[in-house]
Amino acid sequence: MLNLHSDSKLTMTQENKDILLRLLQRYHELGIADQIDFEKFYLYSIIVHSTAIEGSTVTEVEAQLLFDEGITSSKRTMMEQQMNLDLKVAYEYGREWIRKYQPITVDWLVLLASKVMAHTGSEYHSMGGDFNAAKGELRKLNVTAGLGGKSYMAYQKVPAKLEAFCKELNERRKAIDPKDVAAVYDLSFWAHYELVTIHPWADGNGRTCRLLMNLLQWEFGVLPTKVLKEDKAEYIQALIDTRESEDIDLFLNCMAGLHCKHLQADIDQYLKSTTGKMVDKSGLRQKMVDKWSIKPSLAKKLVDILEFMADKDEITTEIVIKHFGFTPTTAKRYLRQLTEFGYLEAHGGNKNRSYTKRTDL
Repeated sequence: MLNLHSDSKLTMTQENKDILLRLLQRYHELGIADQIDFEKFYLYSIIVHSTAIEGSTVTEVEAQLLFDEGITSSKRTMMEQQMNLDLKVAYEYGREWIRKYQPITVDWLVLLASKVMAHTGSEYHSMGGDFNAAKGELRKLNVTAGLGGKSYMAYQKVPAKLEAFCKELNERRKAIDPKDVAAVYDLSFWAHYELVTIHPWADGNGRTCRLLMNLLQWEFGVLPTKVLKEDKAEYIQALIDTRESEDIDLFLNCMAGLHCKHLQADIDQYLKSTTGKMVDKSGLRQKMVDKWSIKPSLAKKLVDILEFMADKDEITTEIVIKHFGFTPTTAKRYLRQLTEFGYLEAHGGNKNRSYTKRTDL
């Protein structure tokens, strides 16, 4: 466990922070979270992918039928489907509880784990004593991080480490500025890493730690982070690298990067579904570089503006300045170049100029 205190470095890079805040702003501007049943299906996606990382093959469609209609799939084992049902119950309980803003305690973490493992946990009979994973009881045996992996801390140390973790987490929850969105994500990622490093349970650690991460995000009103099954290798490697280097920033930035990637994918998919078209960013950037002999870095910024316009009838210099943080001079230059290149059409005089899309991208 990394001993981090209030004066310790605990932050994603400024670059990741800027990207994250920009994507979240765009996400909210588009109103993606305002879609009918968004919250339900977003939650279902979190649950399905969290169990998939642990070996479940239940799909999002199958989970929807299971959760909403009670229809099981003949293609999946009952263990896999029960794993998803248990995690859904745990998320629903956790989301209701976290709104009370109560201190997080060891007993509460045990209760949370018992809901995650309610129907899939096993009883253990070890030299350290008997315990039941289905009841969320702390492990009384030593475990390793996979075949040939390093051992987690001795089970005898777990209770004290959990107490220290809860104390630290509650202090950070009280001290955090809820308006500092990046800090909220940093806190949730830190809590995930610390808890999974303690590894309090014989099974269900990953699901419970990701659940705690999401609950902290809900507590402070930010969009929860999904860890998709295709992220598994990168995600696990980040845990390993962070543990070996004792550099928490590695994990914070990995998680921030994954969250940004999924936000961008959701934005792209939304634009594609609502406008019927989506900017081919890679191809368009290269086309600009080849045709107009501009630097790739400039082409990227110009394409970002075009992507921003995908669902808009028109924009102004002021809108571009506000969204991207450009200076007035820089924003005017970029819009002028896009006009000269034939992508935009300018309307009005200098004081009330607006821009519309001119070509079909």
